[in-house]
Amino acid sequence: MSENVQLVERILDILEELCSTNHPVGPTELAQKLNLNKSTVYRLLNALVLRNYATKNQNGTYSLGCRLAELMSSHISSLELIAEARPYLSQLTTDLNLTAHLGILDKDKVIYVEKLDAIPTGPLSPQIGVRVPAFCSSLGKCLLAGLSGDELSEALEQCQFTQYTRNTITNRQEFRRQLRQVRKQGWAMDNCEYNVDHRCIGAPIYDYRGDMIAAISASGTLVRLPDEFIPAVVDAVKKAAGKLSQRLGYCE
Repeated sequence: MSENVQLVERILDILEELCSTNHPVGPTELAQKLNLNKSTVYRLLNALVLRNYATKNQNGTYSLGCRLAELMSSHISSLELIAEARPYLSQLTTDLNLTAHLGILDKDKVIYVEKLDAIPTGPLSPQIGVRVPAFCSSLGKCLLAGLSGDELSEALEQCQFTQYTRNTITNRQEFRRQLRQVRKQGWAMDNCEYNVDHRCIGAPIYDYRGDMIAAISASGTLVRLPDEFIPAVVDAVKKAAGKLSQRLGYCE
């Protein structure tokens, strides 16, 4: 067993012990239970405290920290969001004969967390779990438009603004102007900016606190989503996003 794997196992052993015990424990007790050196346990506990996976009490004992609960809460919330969104994605797919996506923002990337296809998946259609640049995604534009000034500046600092197609916006100031328009109109479009011959129209989703937490979209090739079809898709996507937001407790 490599030293790195052994270190990970020791950390997990400590976390599991903190989870299973019903009282705060000290380094000595942990070392005895886990058959580890006390100095090793103390060092690993301090590392866990720094990341909020453990809490050090005034008497020198340790308890489970809040970070695990936060991670589980986030995971459960994501599962609930997907479950709530699926009927609306299905309706978009049925009504528009387009592919529907649900995405969340991770810094300067969009993560596709759910996807429903009207027809068998094409090579240009992103898969669940895939990360794509937010600046040339309709989902990403919606979510970036919802950030505060400082948050947006931080996210855009990480954007490479790569020229994927001739339609890709690579000028930072021009992109900011488009985000202002997205914020005003309540929807965004990727007009063949990431993949040639592929359009995507998205709208934001809000939770009960009024926070923008995700976005949904409908996408397809130029044949399936021509110019004259754009208004109908915009209307359908915005309505679906609005209904989903209401379902999550959002009130305008």
